[in-house]
Amino acid sequence: MATTVTSTGQPAASEGNALTWLTEWIKGHRQAATYAGVVIVLAAGLFGWNLLSTKTAERNAGSQLEQGRLALESKNYPLAASVLAQVVENYAGTHAAQEGTILLAQVRLAQGQTQQAIDVLQRYAPKADKDFRAQAYGLLGAALENALKPQDAAAAYEQAAAAAAQFPFLRAQFLSDAGRAWVAAGDTAKALAAYRTIARQLDSTSAAGEAKVRIGELTKGAAAGVVK
Repeated sequence: MATTVTSTGQPAASEGNALTWLTEWIKGHRQAATYAGVVIVLAAGLFGWNLLSTKTAERNAGSQLEQGRLALESKNYPLAASVLAQVVENYAGTHAAQEGTILLAQVRLAQGQTQQAIDVLQRYAPKADKDFRAQAYGLLGAALENALKPQDAAAAYEQAAAAAAQFPFLRAQFLSDAGRAWVAAGDTAKALAAYRTIARQLDSTSAAGEAKVRIGELTKGAAAGVVK
């Protein structure tokens, strides 16, 4: 008698044998099978609970974040600082907490608490999500400039520029900021490197004109300095 063969070339009987074996195993190991079923149900339940909790946390964090933003815009800095600090602490890992960290640093700067802003941003910027990294390093650069630390500010601006590589306008602006800070730090070579990157690679941005002017000033007007 001919044997029925599946499309993969294996006898159909083997599939029946496998099913029979599984059925017999479950009959002989009912307790183990029950435990396995419970584990699967619990895993599915935990996944659903975590998903729901995450959505709830994001919603609550977003609501508080908006309160903090409104307080900042109305210049109620004590309230803004209190609300945003709670968002950052209570909803760590959420999108709102990341944005809240940047807003909290802005509040600290507005209050004249430059070192506190620096502390917040130095902890946050290296681990910030890519959507916030450029902004975090850019704000850190501004805070360090306020603290009269131009060399550290320039380095932060360059990290901001690197994080903003996909956005030519932002990258050019941060490089321009870095150039200014390097000049203040007395490092003409690094300032020229920043300005020349703008002139060569980001010539279509609004920062290109100023970069060429700065190159001319730093090279005493040498024409070759603008393009080389």
